[in-house]
Amino acid sequence: MKRSNPLQWLVLPILVFTFWACKKDASSATEDDNKPDVQVHVEDENFFSTEIDAVLFDANTLLEADASVSPRQQDNLICDANLSFDLLSDPVKLTATFDGSDCIANRKREGVIELSAPRGTDWKNAGANFTLEFKDFKVTRTRDGKSITINGRQTYTNTSGGLLLTLAGQQSVVHTIMSDGLSVTFGNGASVNWQVAQKRAFTYDNGIVASVTGTHSADNEENIVFWGTTRFNTPFTSSVTSPLVFRQDCNYRLTAGAFQHRIDSFTATAIFGLDAQGNPVSCPAGNFYYKLVWNGADGNTHTVILPY
Repeated sequence: MKRSNPLQWLVLPILVFTFWACKKDASSATEDDNKPDVQVHVEDENFFSTEIDAVLFDANTLLEADASVSPRQQDNLICDANLSFDLLSDPVKLTATFDGSDCIANRKREGVIELSAPRGTDWKNAGANFTLEFKDFKVTRTRDGKSITINGRQTYTNTSGGLLLTLAGQQSVVHTIMSDGLSVTFGNGASVNWQVAQKRAFTYDNGIVASVTGTHSADNEENIVFWGTTRFNTPFTSSVTSPLVFRQDCNYRLTAGAFQHRIDSFTATAIFGLDAQGNPVSCPAGNFYYKLVWNGADGNTHTVILPY
């Protein structure tokens, strides 16, 4: 059974527009050699953030599922995974083993994600949290054959309590995601370790509205959501400077927000939810645009407006 993923719109584009100048390490030689380092890293982080958010959607689906549904119905919760529920153990475990099928467009997933928590944990309660562990979780894009493999753990917390299934009757639901380090390996063997600190506040306004911010602070920088080093061993941070807003009534698109990337003294800022002239727009029939502003190595400020 093919099942659509209505919350895949929560894929964070925070990292999609990371820009800096760096030298390419000979040990990282790949089919991307003809691309600028910036483009390679942008694709790496976009791939990573897309798949992390898709897994968070799957995790939320499992955690909000009615425990009384039949095993056959449970098997249909995630179309490309075999599910097992061990609710009598301590900790309880919910495991999805991905079978590499192509029921989700443009990618195949293999490996395991495991959700675990002390027995008696009820996801709808405020403060409930599960450990989400990636075990050789590999995603291959069918359009170009590129892959990413993720290992490690993150903590997924229902900070406010409540469920997205009943959001229209609630004031809001807040989730947080934290990880001290996820190992990310790319198809060419290059490996990095990235950390995560996110808050997602859900409200209802003619549909679900999500406001995404970062929760980490370092070196006088706040609202950091991801940090670590690139595959070229260059440290980076990505922080939200204005909440990223996703709206269900705009086909789950990113309609507003801004972020900043820093590396040493270099910064780049992206502003979302614009038209082709750089003016704010509510929900266009065609592309949204973002305005990117950065300080180049020449000391000059550069601006470009691009679609997304």
